[in-house]
Amino acid sequence: MEQRSREFLTLADEAIASPERAENRKALGAFMPQLRTQAIHNFGGEDDFSALRQDVKALREHALGHLAHYLEAFTQNARENGSTVNFARSGDELNNIVLDICARSEARRIAKGKSMITEETGLNSALEAAGFAVRETDLGEYIIQEAGETPSHIVGPALHKPQAEIRDLFLERHPLGDRELNDASEMVAEARKVLREDFLSADVGIIGSNALIAENGYSMLVTNEGNGDLCANLPPVLIICTSVDRVLPRADDAMAMLRLLVRSTTGQAVSCYTSFYAGPRKPGDVDGPLETHFVLLDNERSDILASDYAEMLQCIRCGACLNHCPVYMSAGGHAYGWVYPGPMGSVLTPLLTSLEDSGLLPDACTACGRCEEVCPAAIPIPDLLRDLREEKFTQGIVSRRWRAGVRLHGWLAAHPRLYQKITGLVVRLLHTLGGRKGIIKKLPFLGGWFAARDLPAPAAKTFQAMHQDSLRK
Repeated sequence: MEQRSREFLTLADEAIASPERAENRKALGAFMPQLRTQAIHNFGGEDDFSALRQDVKALREHALGHLAHYLEAFTQNARENGSTVNFARSGDELNNIVLDICARSEARRIAKGKSMITEETGLNSALEAAGFAVRETDLGEYIIQEAGETPSHIVGPALHKPQAEIRDLFLERHPLGDRELNDASEMVAEARKVLREDFLSADVGIIGSNALIAENGYSMLVTNEGNGDLCANLPPVLIICTSVDRVLPRADDAMAMLRLLVRSTTGQAVSCYTSFYAGPRKPGDVDGPLETHFVLLDNERSDILASDYAEMLQCIRCGACLNHCPVYMSAGGHAYGWVYPGPMGSVLTPLLTSLEDSGLLPDACTACGRCEEVCPAAIPIPDLLRDLREEKFTQGIVSRRWRAGVRLHGWLAAHPRLYQKITGLVVRLLHTLGGRKGIIKKLPFLGGWFAARDLPAPAAKTFQAMHQDSLRK
């Protein structure tokens, strides 16, 4: 997937200028947090949920701290189940492994379930360039594939698209004659009808994984549509693409994580489908693939694990931080310019690519702390964003003007009396500019900031000045 993180500000401006899509995000930001709150209440309350969150955090820390051991155990058990296990150091290597499996299988048509890893590696483009017909079967992924777009949310890839756009897209792309498609249920029924042939004719199924279980070599997949099971069981060849950090010691650990995941993702107590894949079809089985292949991606994750940002690998891809982030709600997922949007993406993208290419993302934060409050993995995302900003400054990635401004502010802060005089003058000036309404609508050199907001004028004096006046009295 082409990275456009350098264009964050431009892409965010475009998103804000699209009122219909902005309304979609506004509704998401109002609706999804309520679902999560209700799910936690039904679970037993915030205390019980927080206790489970700390337990899962501890087991994820343990698994990542002994990653080589659990990957070896998973590999051995998966191979004993009849699966093949491949490791890919980079996105290109994963794509080449999958291409080789498809070529050896003499495949032509591929049915895919939703997978952030294959978005990360650009697998679809690689498969299509090699002549394979690839069909995304998750409804949201199918919609954006037909529209030629990329996901805007890690859970709901097409949440940015208004219903009218989807209706027009289906009428254009599906040669099914005259029809109305007046509501969502009709569109879903039509998508099911169109996709059924892709499931039945696929030579290879490709899916992701929410957890790899070391003790038995199984893979766990969580979906609400069931398309993952169809991709896994109908084609003769199954390929499971995921990253090395998804491994957990036991099935019980995966189930504990699941209790956090679904409540944080959609507010459900349990997902519609939670499936465990144990390898290829055994003698006597009535269905299932004849071959099962795992392709496990590293792609900088070993380096992240050895760094100060290792906690980010505990992310379980629930999307809660996106649903609660005011920046994501304003800018939209596409503004982040790569696979992972929102707060988690603002940390992950620079780590998986580079700070040079993604340096604007750590600044896309209001420091409100909501992402850390709702993160089921209890990841201190604001702290990691601040660390990335500090690293960016240390590496000299920020502009010279910004660096000069920070140095000037630091120098002024080291001279308190001068600082107080200058801030006092600025406060009085801004107070005067605010006039009777107390609102400032523009200032020199700040046109971009004022393009979207006004500035409430400050009081006539700083707090320190008022405090000193009170002491004199």
